[in-house]
Amino acid sequence: MMMQVKTLDPPPPPWPPGFTVFPNLKPPHRTLPFHQFLVLFLTFTAYSSFHASRKPPSIVKSILGPEVQTANTTIHVVASVFNSDPFQSSQNLGKNATGWAPFNDLRGTHRLGELDLSFLLAYSVGMYFAGHIGDSFDLRLFLTIGMVGSGCLVIFFGLGYFLDVHSFAFFVIVQILCGLFQSIGWPCVVAVVGNWFEKSKRGLIMGIWNSQASVGNIIGSVVASSVLGFGWGWCFVLPGTLIIIVAVLVYLFLVVSPENVGFEFPEMEIEMSVEAVALVDSEKVESGEEGFVGSVDEGVSVAIGFLEAWRLPGVAPYAFSLFFSKLVAYTFLYWLPFYLRHTAIGGVHVSHRTAGILSTIFDIGGVAGGILAGFISDLIEAQAVSSLLFFLLSIPALVLYRIYGSVSMVWNIALMFVSGLLVNGPYSLITTAVATDLGTQSVIKGNSRALATVSAIIDGTGSVGAAIGPLLAGYISTGGWNSVFFMLIVSIFLASLLLIHLVKNEIKGKLNEGKWLWFHVITH
Repeated sequence: MMMQVKTLDPPPPPWPPGFTVFPNLKPPHRTLPFHQFLVLFLTFTAYSSFHASRKPPSIVKSILGPEVQTANTTIHVVASVFNSDPFQSSQNLGKNATGWAPFNDLRGTHRLGELDLSFLLAYSVGMYFAGHIGDSFDLRLFLTIGMVGSGCLVIFFGLGYFLDVHSFAFFVIVQILCGLFQSIGWPCVVAVVGNWFEKSKRGLIMGIWNSQASVGNIIGSVVASSVLGFGWGWCFVLPGTLIIIVAVLVYLFLVVSPENVGFEFPEMEIEMSVEAVALVDSEKVESGEEGFVGSVDEGVSVAIGFLEAWRLPGVAPYAFSLFFSKLVAYTFLYWLPFYLRHTAIGGVHVSHRTAGILSTIFDIGGVAGGILAGFISDLIEAQAVSSLLFFLLSIPALVLYRIYGSVSMVWNIALMFVSGLLVNGPYSLITTAVATDLGTQSVIKGNSRALATVSAIIDGTGSVGAAIGPLLAGYISTGGWNSVFFMLIVSIFLASLLLIHLVKNEIKGKLNEGKWLWFHVITH
């Protein structure tokens, strides 16, 4: 069904500053599709820049860390591989030749894992608060603050190279602060996009849009790997600068809601008042029959309570499933270049730069996986079933990648692509379309202001898993990578189990609607 849109006259404030400079961007000069595209472009670019700035730590791990002993040779994790590069100076070779204290001793990989934990734990904790604040604050300003703060702290981390800093506390503190600022990004962009698109089109749209995480990882990997030869500090300075530049565009042109530029969606006209949030029938919320009861005002949008959001149907199982899904995805995000550098592929160990660029294949697969998962979800109208399908297929994919990924470069690339597609598919679906649908379901009377809180709960819980995964990998990898892959496979299996109840409900609902008759035939 097509979305009905009517233009308000005159359009209500506030206008972003860029609309004052370029008045032709305002209606009626520009239509709804133009503004929807602009929102998609700005939020896509914004979160891509967030992820690009998270990638450098994984690229520089093998430069900072200790030596790794293998069966046939000693691989110097920190040895320079740029001897043939004309721009590699002897000074940089000297700095990189023995690693970077305090990460170049026997506990180096442990400290690198603890550094990841510092960022991701702060990110997950900040996510819960950021979501609730985002529901009560101007999302454009809030997102801009998060981006500028993140950019400055990423640059500050890179300055550790130029200032010759070797204090572990310095790097930990910077990562903690950076994690807090980065946690602002996701709830804001999901809430904004959710305001602009109807539910029936969110699966595919969100699948395409959520490829920003993988695109950002690719950009971050390529940029960081390209300047690694000039010194690892530049791997942080460039992505940090990028996110600040994008923040300026967001501040100037991002429109948080259609109403802000004069468009109104009839189905979103009635939203909860403060009294409606306070009067919660918890038993009905948990059963999914009715949600919040109380007086409903027109045009009033308020933030949903944190505990009330947890009690929304589907929020808890999806949140804990994402816990294990992000544990797997972020272990690859932070450790895949390190793994590729220290695993012989066709009997040859690749360079630091090659490992960083090669790791982008996983993210390219992630782009395809996010789009495919969204398409399948829209096609069968069952998000839990779609997620479970990807989870189950990703288990044999990871087994095959570990066993045959070292046979040759072709096998490695092919299996890495498939693994990225299957691992990131449900991760993408849950963090976007699912979170958005849960935040605007009928049980809360169309309160779109619940979007940031619900998406923060789901992604915040997932981010706890994202923090634990890289930390465990840093410790477990010292005993061999088979143990790391076993951890990843068990995590995916647990993520699948948490969706079983939701899958049963979706299948039952489709059969009751007279759909999926083929499933009834197969099972009977």
